[in-house]
Amino acid sequence: MRKLIYYVAASLDGYIAAPDGSYDFLPFEGEVREAILAEYPETMPVHVRGPFGLTAVPHRHFDTVIMGRGTYEPALKAGITSPYAHLKQYVVSRTLTPADPEVEIVAGDPAALVRDLKKQDGLDIWLAGGGKLAAALRDEIDELIIKQNPVVIGTGIPLFDSPFAPTGFVPTARRDFDSGVSIVTCTRK
Repeated sequence: MRKLIYYVAASLDGYIAAPDGSYDFLPFEGEVREAILAEYPETMPVHVRGPFGLTAVPHRHFDTVIMGRGTYEPALKAGITSPYAHLKQYVVSRTLTPADPEVEIVAGDPAALVRDLKKQDGLDIWLAGGGKLAAALRDEIDELIIKQNPVVIGTGIPLFDSPFAPTGFVPTARRDFDSGVSIVTCTRK
């Protein structure tokens, strides 16, 4: 069965973006960039796949991406209506209207969507963000892969934007880089 994997960058204090949605304080450079391009090439949006030499690179982990409206909107504002055209794309939103036939807008229950996707054949499903969607899908998340950056920002969009609800995960892998970034993998208990 396919897994839902929340693969995301975060600060040490658990934020995936600043209050305004920006994430430029989470660098993507050097050895970390090279490791991510090698291990998770399908997580690069279409507009950078060519410059990074990824157009012919096969998917390693994911063939489907699910994201919230706030994660999708920066691409729309840049005129990119299908940011992950190489993946099956779902955007969870009750307010967006379809902007591209390759992106399916889901106004209903995201957990029901994920349960249905898990039954289908294919690679795993990438939960790209954001915090509200991750909270709504907490019970469906099988694995967390957090690119933990050595910065504290104090406030912003949290990994899980929800009320107190302890959910157990077990660390299963960790890769540390000279830059201070760590990629931490945790599996649901």
